[in-house]
Amino acid sequence: FQAEDGIRDKLVTGVQTCALPIFGFGAWVGTPMARAQTVTSPIWINAGFYTIHFARNHALRDPNPGMGLEYSLNDDLRLTAGRFLNSDSAYSNYVGAYYQPWRQGSLKLGVAAGLFDGYPRAFGGGGFPALLPVATWEGESFGANVSFVPEIKNRLYGGISLQLKYRLR
Repeated sequence: FQAEDGIRDKLVTGVQTCALPIFGFGAWVGTPMARAQTVTSPIWINAGFYTIHFARNHALRDPNPGMGLEYSLNDDLRLTAGRFLNSDSAYSNYVGAYYQPWRQGSLKLGVAAGLFDGYPRAFGGGGFPALLPVATWEGESFGANVSFVPEIKNRLYGGISLQLKYRLR
């Protein structure tokens, strides 16, 4: 028997030579579906903060608009950096990391550690370290970070901060 592709063999039939390309195409077509289900971006865009301050009798800015990024290194660790208009109406920059090893469904618990600046009463507006407890909820495209900010007497007013975020595609 001579196959259409030029292969000569007594043991090869037309059905077998025809089935090889179909099998190859079928295996190739099946793999994109598996890949599409597992691809997620490690990058989130953060839209500043909204802080409910414990000291409600001071003229503090609750909405703290800004822009930041989070980059996920693994399930527990993310790097973050950004800029926002802080509660004293001055611009602050931050750089740090989230470490969140505890989970309950879509909720993650842990800490955010980093450097902040821009608070006029705190260290003359210069940089200072911070370690904050943080809870994070993440869906497929949207998420939120909630942090407890402790008060530093006569330097920084404490509160609960909410930060909304969007996962890049």
